[in-house]
Amino acid sequence: MTSINFTKLTADSIDKTFKDIELCKTLLTSNSVTLLPLLNAAYSVRHHYWKNKVKIHVLNNVQNGYCPEDCNYCSQSKHHDTEIESYPMKSHDEILAEAKSAHESGAFRYCMVLSGRGPTQRRVDTVCDTIKDIKSKFPLEVCLSAGLVSDDMAQQLKSAGLDRLNHNLNTSKSRYPNICTTHTYDDRVNTLESAKKAGLETCSGLIVGMGETADDIIELGLEFKQLEVPSIPVNFFLPIEGTPLPANLLITPEYCLRVLCVLRFLNPDAEIRIAAGREYHLRSMQSMGLYPANSLFMEGYLNATGDSTSDTIQMIQDAGFEVDSSLSIDGHFEAPTLKSRSELKPFETVTQ
Repeated sequence: MTSINFTKLTADSIDKTFKDIELCKTLLTSNSVTLLPLLNAAYSVRHHYWKNKVKIHVLNNVQNGYCPEDCNYCSQSKHHDTEIESYPMKSHDEILAEAKSAHESGAFRYCMVLSGRGPTQRRVDTVCDTIKDIKSKFPLEVCLSAGLVSDDMAQQLKSAGLDRLNHNLNTSKSRYPNICTTHTYDDRVNTLESAKKAGLETCSGLIVGMGETADDIIELGLEFKQLEVPSIPVNFFLPIEGTPLPANLLITPEYCLRVLCVLRFLNPDAEIRIAAGREYHLRSMQSMGLYPANSLFMEGYLNATGDSTSDTIQMIQDAGFEVDSSLSIDGHFEAPTLKSRSELKPFETVTQ
């Protein structure tokens, strides 16, 4: 069995000095490092910064499909033959109603996602009007994912009241040409830099299970640390039919948990979010993901279904964690009536 000084690992992580690449690789790949002590160490770091709180996020796919980019994991690319419902941007009233529903479900943050390479100026103007209306009506943090964004666009979004801009790096710089050829890794980094210049919080994550190595995951974890990304969504690849990227059957629930732990050690105070694929890949070990992570999505992931609100709340509470309801109108959150776990259909497309 490999001997790991978990006390030192935890202390170095909390002090934000941990960046031992070889140890990270060992934690990800060595069967001699047992899982429970690793989770316990990650939980100590998570608890130091986030206590037992879990932030809930709801995604709203405000525009679906028609994307000109060729990201080979994505069901929304026009280059791929997927059976999704493509639709233009939803109306202002539709988006507002879904923000209201997200707040009433207990969401801390409402995340709007637009497909495409990046927004036009007219689209930015429209989105800004919607952001202002949401912020005036609901105590929600608002996040936007809209593709590549310039300095001027980021500043306009900040002025409208946007809290956070999402743009995932997805995979390492060295592997990026294997995943997408219509834009570059540096294009994505530049969008994050534009957001930071404007004073927006940044959100950037990765997709685990696209054929990457442990080195690729560690490289990304260090990149997020270098960029000081405060929010890191960790997606686990869902192979939706029609996309060219094959399923990686080698990622196990234990490996997913190891990835979450390593990202926590490298980014101790970041909001690490269990995102797409948690139900499919973590399976019965989902609640254990909350030991390193402190955030999750509920009610689906753009074009794949997920666990219901009641199932998600029940999982959080059963594991001894609390829903972070700090933005609720009356300061109190009541969980929905709990019901039995619904049948998981990870490849079912969303038709909303």
